[in-house]
Amino acid sequence: MAETKREIERKYEATADTRLPDLTRAAGVASVTAEGVTELDAVYYDTADLRLAADSLTLRRRTGGKDAGWHLKFPVAVGVRDEIRAPLTETLPHSLAGLLRSRVRHSGVVPVVRLRSSRDVRHLRDEDGTILAELSVDTVRADRLLAGGGTAAWTEIEVELADDADPAVLDAVEKRLGKAGIHPSDAPSKLARALSETGLEPERPAAADADGTARAAVLAYVREHVEALVRLDPAVRRDLPDAVHQLRVACRRLRSAFKTYRKVLDRDVTDPIGDELKWLAGELGHARDQEVLAARLGDALDGLAREHVRGPVRGRLRTWDRTRTAGSRHRALDALDSPRHLALLDALDGLLADPPLKPAARRKAAKVLPKAIRRDYRRLAGRIGPALDLDPGHDRDLALHEARKAAKRARYAADAAVPTLGRSAKRFAKRMKSVQSLLGDHQDAVVARAALLDLAAEAEEAREPSFTWGVLYARQEAAAAAQERELPGVWERASARDLRAALSR
Repeated sequence: MAETKREIERKYEATADTRLPDLTRAAGVASVTAEGVTELDAVYYDTADLRLAADSLTLRRRTGGKDAGWHLKFPVAVGVRDEIRAPLTETLPHSLAGLLRSRVRHSGVVPVVRLRSSRDVRHLRDEDGTILAELSVDTVRADRLLAGGGTAAWTEIEVELADDADPAVLDAVEKRLGKAGIHPSDAPSKLARALSETGLEPERPAAADADGTARAAVLAYVREHVEALVRLDPAVRRDLPDAVHQLRVACRRLRSAFKTYRKVLDRDVTDPIGDELKWLAGELGHARDQEVLAARLGDALDGLAREHVRGPVRGRLRTWDRTRTAGSRHRALDALDSPRHLALLDALDGLLADPPLKPAARRKAAKVLPKAIRRDYRRLAGRIGPALDLDPGHDRDLALHEARKAAKRARYAADAAVPTLGRSAKRFAKRMKSVQSLLGDHQDAVVARAALLDLAAEAEEAREPSFTWGVLYARQEAAAAAQERELPGVWERASARDLRAALSR
């Protein structure tokens, strides 16, 4: 079973002769206790072309010390990483292999560097004896395991914040170290230093062209969201907050870009990829949709007066949510583990490596992108009016849902153009988002009504009162009606003539 630990640490340059200052003078540190020397032996794994290192991930199998085992580290911020641990086994645990899948694909991992460290540990404690941080002086030897060999050796100081301790401790310690002439290390990790000093450098993506063409603008946007797909895959597997939603958004933005900028990228190539993105978003969508729906119904229930809550409605809502959520998460993980998902990632890599460019790709982005945005705007306008002309009911709900999708596409089109068109595209995207948000709330009310009918039927079958579900249904119906009344004004403001004209300049 893998466990996760948030690691907050700082590294400093040192030599064998470096003397530590008196750290009891650092704010909050009352004593420093010596914990002895530990011998650590770690083998770091990566693909042969060092894809993990290129994304600042580290995977190691370490013996010695209190946390022997497999460790996979994901960067969170400067000096902050999430370390996912698994028990010591001969082969890579399945729990960690899945988290690497979007990056490793079909390649597998191999040993690349071995680090042997002699770790002299001290605990920095407060007046109550509680550990605030762990300071270690590490004497390190690195051996390159890939072809070519190579070794390196150095000494460094590492200060790691204890769980739940105030990060200000690290600032105070750093100030004391600095006064003693001990300065932060340039290397972000031992692995990064070992790779550099043994002649192994991960291949970084080539800098994107910035020549002002439509090709450069569209491919930069596509690359950004392909990278998001890869990065968010392990976040979904770890069940991190909002990860499913963000991965789904990346799928939708890519699909939208392929459709909007069809004069730049050939749809004979992008349409099949777009179909696969739609599939993935759909498989993920069950989990996200259930999350949004359960939150909406829970909030609505909390807003009812006590006399309107009859029967075991909260228990039934929890049971209904747990049942649907469990199935949704399994479905999302099955999709991420499927060969189809890996094929999609490979296809996206292939598109970036050899873009299917059309003649407009060579033209100036400032000319091509506004035309594409205006085309999506006209598409939205062609859906809003007819939808509002329909009588309230099922057909109008469907038409407004289609208008919502068109508003989202117009917004994404403008978002992609912000680096090229600046404030005018940003302003346009903001107005389209206002339309999308209102229509999204309307669609949520439509979906909630359908769910409430199911909950009412389940309650009646169990011989429970269905009154509360009826009250909630009526409120969702009223909310949707209010949004329909609000839509004409929102649309009028969003479709202002001066805003459309700004994109033509």
